[in-house]
Amino acid sequence: MSREFQGYIYLTLAMTTVGSTVVASKVIASGLPPFTATALRFAVAFPFFVFLMRWTGARLLQLSGRDWLILVTQAGAGSVGYTTLLISGLSLTSAANAGVIIGTLPVVSAAISILVLGERPQRFLLLAIGLAATGVFSIAFSPAGGSGSLVGDMLIFGAVICEGLFILLNKRLGTSIPPLTQSALMTAIGFVVAGVPALFEHHDIGIASQPALLAVLYYALVPTVGGFILWYAGAERVSGAEASLFTAVAPATAVIFAFLVLGEAVGANQIFGIACVLAAVIGLGLASLRRTAKV
Repeated sequence: MSREFQGYIYLTLAMTTVGSTVVASKVIASGLPPFTATALRFAVAFPFFVFLMRWTGARLLQLSGRDWLILVTQAGAGSVGYTTLLISGLSLTSAANAGVIIGTLPVVSAAISILVLGERPQRFLLLAIGLAATGVFSIAFSPAGGSGSLVGDMLIFGAVICEGLFILLNKRLGTSIPPLTQSALMTAIGFVVAGVPALFEHHDIGIASQPALLAVLYYALVPTVGGFILWYAGAERVSGAEASLFTAVAPATAVIFAFLVLGEAVGANQIFGIACVLAAVIGLGLASLRRTAKV
C-alpha cells in the first residue's frame, strides 16, 4: 500500500469521525445541558492531548499577550461556541439537517476570509457559495421539514460560523503553534470557558443521562482525540489541496449515520441539500488542486 493511499484512508476515517459528532451531539442534547457537556468533553480529552505532547516531545511555546488573546477567542468561538450551538441546535432539529449544514464549513470559511480579510473571490468560490447556500435553503425552508426546525437549523449554522471564525483567527496568530500543542491549549482553555456557564446550568444527571454521558465520552475520545491523530497522519502523506477534498466525507457520513443510527427519515430535500453541499466542497477542493498543480 502506497504512502499516499494510506493518507487517503486516514483522512476518510478522520472525516467519518467528524460526521459522527452530529449523532453524538443529538444524543447529548437529549440528556445534558450544552455547556456542561462541552466542559466534560474537554475535561476528558485534555489528559490525552497532554500524554501525546509528552510522548512526541511537543512543548508549549512562549507566546505574546496578543497570541494568548487570540487563543482564548478561538477557544470561545471554535471550541465552545461550535459545540454548544451544535448541541443546542440538535435539540430542535434533525441530525440529517445538521449534517447538511455542517458540510458548508469549507465554503463558509472561505466566505469569511473574503468579508473579513478582503481576499479576492475566485469564480469557483462564488459558485461554491451559491451551491452551498442552495443546499442549506433546500432544508431550512422546506415545507416538508419533518423533524427539522428553522431555529435549530440557524443554531447549527451559527456553529459553522463559529468554526469558520476559528480558522480565520488561526491566520492571525503571530507564532506558528504545532497542531498538537494548539489542540491541547484549545481543550484546556475551552474547559475553563465552558465550565463557568456550566456552573449555572440545571444539572439532573441520572439514569436518563447515561446515553448522553457515553456520547460525551465518545465525542471526547474518538472525534476529538482520535480524529486529530487520523487527520494529521493523513495530511502529512498527501498535499493540502488533496486533503481538502476529504472534508466532503463529514456531511455525507453525518446524514448516513442519522439514518442508520438514529433512524431518521432522509427526504428528497435533504438528499438534494447534501448533493449541493458535496458539489460545493469537492469543487473547491478540485479548484485548489488545480492551482497547486500549476505552481
